[in-house]
Amino acid sequence: MEDSGASIHCHDCLEWLRKRSIDAPKFALTFLDPPFNQGKHYRTHSDDMATSEYWSFMAEICENLYAHTVEGGCVYFMQREKNAEQVLAVLRESGWTFQNLIVWRKLTSAIPSKLRFGKAFQIISFATKGPKPLVFNKLRIVPKLPEGYRPHTNGVFVTDVWDDIRELTSGYFAGDEAIRNDEGAREHKQQSPIALLLRVLLSSTMPGMRVLDPFAGSGTTSVVAEQLGRKTTSIELDPENCALIEKRLRTLRGSDDVRRYRSDYRHTTCLEDIWPSSNSCKRSQAA
Repeated sequence: MEDSGASIHCHDCLEWLRKRSIDAPKFALTFLDPPFNQGKHYRTHSDDMATSEYWSFMAEICENLYAHTVEGGCVYFMQREKNAEQVLAVLRESGWTFQNLIVWRKLTSAIPSKLRFGKAFQIISFATKGPKPLVFNKLRIVPKLPEGYRPHTNGVFVTDVWDDIRELTSGYFAGDEAIRNDEGAREHKQQSPIALLLRVLLSSTMPGMRVLDPFAGSGTTSVVAEQLGRKTTSIELDPENCALIEKRLRTLRGSDDVRRYRSDYRHTTCLEDIWPSSNSCKRSQAA
């Protein structure tokens, strides 16, 4: 049921959005992290569409998301840095109001290029339905300061450069958070980090609000939202990924527990209102 805390729909997200009643409860936030159309292997999706077809696909998704979003609700649209121009155009043409272009510097070594500088970041476009966000919580974090700088006694506000969240790469940087099978292979190589979704959801939602992830993948959005007391809807085409999300929500792993990041935000005003400690770990932990 979509009214439950976390619902999962194993479905094509565009078809699901087209068929969803316009009178159904609307979402306060969508985390949009689609395949980037760069020829990667997916079991149920072609990642090698013609460029015009791909951006038409993205445009229709953004239009449908807009229709199913509350006034003042938002979308966080993640993409490759080279696609920033197309992302901003698609959002603008489908009605969204641009707020920020977030640079996520991923703290991993960039792949070298013979033609240009290595790429070490992705973009996340933050846009709203209407000129002002329904919710925007000004988060304060404890920064990692260069040697010689005095630490701020009450942290600093989060900016549009996120350089303190690492990517779950295929190598050792993935750490314990990366989901692996019995043979040690990655279950989902594009798994988003818990810390990234935590910042997104804390910034733009309050407990009880509805969150949508139309390309849910490994389900990180739902895993974080469930612990924060938000209602989530995950749409995922791959049945194996759907099963993975269900398993991940059923029993919380220690590496998925958001409480380890709470001290990073301890200087945020009214932190208890946006991140109630009673909701910080709703699922029983795996042994």
